[in-house]
Amino acid sequence: MINAYWLLDRNITFLNHGSFGACPIPVLEAQTIFREQLEREPLRFLLREFEPLLDNARNQLAAFIGASEDDLAFVPNATTGVNAVLRSLCFAPGDELLTTNQEYNACRNTLNFVAERTGAKVIVAEVPFPIESPEQIIEAIIKCVSPQTKLALLDHVVSQTGLIFPIKQLVGELANRGVDVLVDGAHAPGMVALNLDEIGAAYYTGNCHKWLCAPKGAGFLYVRRDKQDAIRPTTISHGANSPRADKSRFQLEFDWMGTVDPSPYLCVPVAIDFMGSLLSGGWPELRAKNHALALAGRKILADKLDLRLPCPDEMVGSMAVVPLADSQSDVVAKGGIPPLQEALWEIFKIEVPVIPWPNASKQLVRISAQLYNTLPQYQYLAKALVELTRS
Repeated sequence: MINAYWLLDRNITFLNHGSFGACPIPVLEAQTIFREQLEREPLRFLLREFEPLLDNARNQLAAFIGASEDDLAFVPNATTGVNAVLRSLCFAPGDELLTTNQEYNACRNTLNFVAERTGAKVIVAEVPFPIESPEQIIEAIIKCVSPQTKLALLDHVVSQTGLIFPIKQLVGELANRGVDVLVDGAHAPGMVALNLDEIGAAYYTGNCHKWLCAPKGAGFLYVRRDKQDAIRPTTISHGANSPRADKSRFQLEFDWMGTVDPSPYLCVPVAIDFMGSLLSGGWPELRAKNHALALAGRKILADKLDLRLPCPDEMVGSMAVVPLADSQSDVVAKGGIPPLQEALWEIFKIEVPVIPWPNASKQLVRISAQLYNTLPQYQYLAKALVELTRS
């Protein structure tokens, strides 16, 4: 059985792959081998063996996401990638930084921080949800562009609503208006087919620990060749004045920011190969299967709770949400966990996020679909939600 490849507790109904991913046992075993290789002779590993291994991992990731290896650097996660770009660029009072009301909170906080330090203004496009078509996303964003717009920070797959943004079209429309785009692609690798060169964004950052199922701490930053000179890592280290001429300054700086455990990066090819081997149709079949399972899961919830589906099927990837009826209670409890989410865990041992959005009186239940999930798990969640919301 496929779920035997994961260490997930069999007593828990785990429907939250989207938050932090879940790393398969064979990938964890590969990580252990790399860690043991490092600890047997740290100098040999870090000074002689690490760079070729990192370059190999980068090359295989580049092929998987449709990019040149020269335009990629590893980072621990997408939030770090967003920080590196935003905190490298120069803005001035009067400049406008465009984002949407659905942007991930951590990255929105980075945008706010940069705006406050530089005097720039954050402009928020109101993308509706529920939503009827991708064109509504494009319309909401484009109408907020002005001559002062210097950069747009946009999700590829939204964390809160699970929506897939029409990112290629958005990048093209904004480029026609002279606006660069930083894509927060945290959920995209492994969920949707990617070709970063075709998307054409100036900057794209994503996670490998989510839908690629690499170990925690593996992400990447793509910077288009013409933009690389301006982008610096969040930690300035030896690469800043390295005399080497065989690599770009971009990679020299990002590839070594200090001593860390690099095994998550080195395991990315293992994760790509392993996950791609689980079904006869490889990654295309895996993505399609997870998409179909997410759609089936949200239909089960919507039917059981008598709710309307909030978006078309084609705007859903491997995560889907259903909006619940308005809540009359405080949504955020002690520790920041909504009471309904805590009750699902405490009473039913279901791990699924309940998201207050767009305000504290409204809640979304977001399900994830990975190969280890099954339809009876969503049926169990639906039954639990009926008991908790209608009692």
